[in-house]
Amino acid sequence: MTAAVESQTSKRLKRAGLTALTFLLMVVMCVPGLWVVLSAFRPNGEILAKPPIWVPEAPSFDNFRKIFGLGTDQVAIPVGSYFMNSLIIALTSTVIALAIGMAGGYAFARYRFKGKGAIFLGLMLFRAVPGIALSLPVFIIWSKLGIIDTKLGLIIVYVSLNVPFTIWLIDGFFRQIPLSLSEAAQVDGCTRWQAFWKIEFPLARSGIAAAGVFAFLTSWNEFALASQLTRSTTSKTLPVGLLDFTAQFTIDWAGMCAMAVIIIVPALILTFLVQKHLIAGLTFGGVKG
Repeated sequence: MTAAVESQTSKRLKRAGLTALTFLLMVVMCVPGLWVVLSAFRPNGEILAKPPIWVPEAPSFDNFRKIFGLGTDQVAIPVGSYFMNSLIIALTSTVIALAIGMAGGYAFARYRFKGKGAIFLGLMLFRAVPGIALSLPVFIIWSKLGIIDTKLGLIIVYVSLNVPFTIWLIDGFFRQIPLSLSEAAQVDGCTRWQAFWKIEFPLARSGIAAAGVFAFLTSWNEFALASQLTRSTTSKTLPVGLLDFTAQFTIDWAGMCAMAVIIIVPALILTFLVQKHLIAGLTFGGVKG
């Protein structure tokens, strides 16, 4: 009896320790983001103060007004253009990556063909290459094609980056759906295409939504390649727009933090809206053991 009580006490202590460690790690991860959000509502003087001032003494929206050129002589940052560029590029690349990823993931999950393993491994190895390592060859090729400083150039790059991960993710979701469901639908008169859209696609919808969120956030937040391939307001994205706050000898940290908040908010809203599908997709795609 005593051994059982000690065992339960030990398990509770381990669980409490794990919870505390997880909470501590989450706090450490959230501190930089919290600092950015708080700095968006205070002047540069407080941001650069020593010792640091965490809570703004007089929070205001002055940094956001300066960005949009409201009530100030400061030249407005073209936030609207940057936002539309980011939205068009992220949405377009996500839709294309999802279309290709669904086709590729379904093919890898349902069919057998020559070189299947090698092709899948090649896709995963390509995804493992850091995007910044591709910046020089991509820049040279895009220059020859004449698509530097265009939305099309960034869309192609982001589709190439997202397709391998999307295929891998969706492949795992379709593998969890019994093939017998599709076969039963075909026995009842459905074509292969109808069985896919009426049976398999609805079951994998949460997983596909999860893949879409990851693809969108990758395109929305990417900076390294976008900073190399864009020049003007017709193609610059919001992350690249952060460079507008840097000068030769100074950096407008307050304005940069305000712009960062503008970048963060749409991503948070999207994640909140699809969180149910996101959690279901991540758990559904897990490997059962």
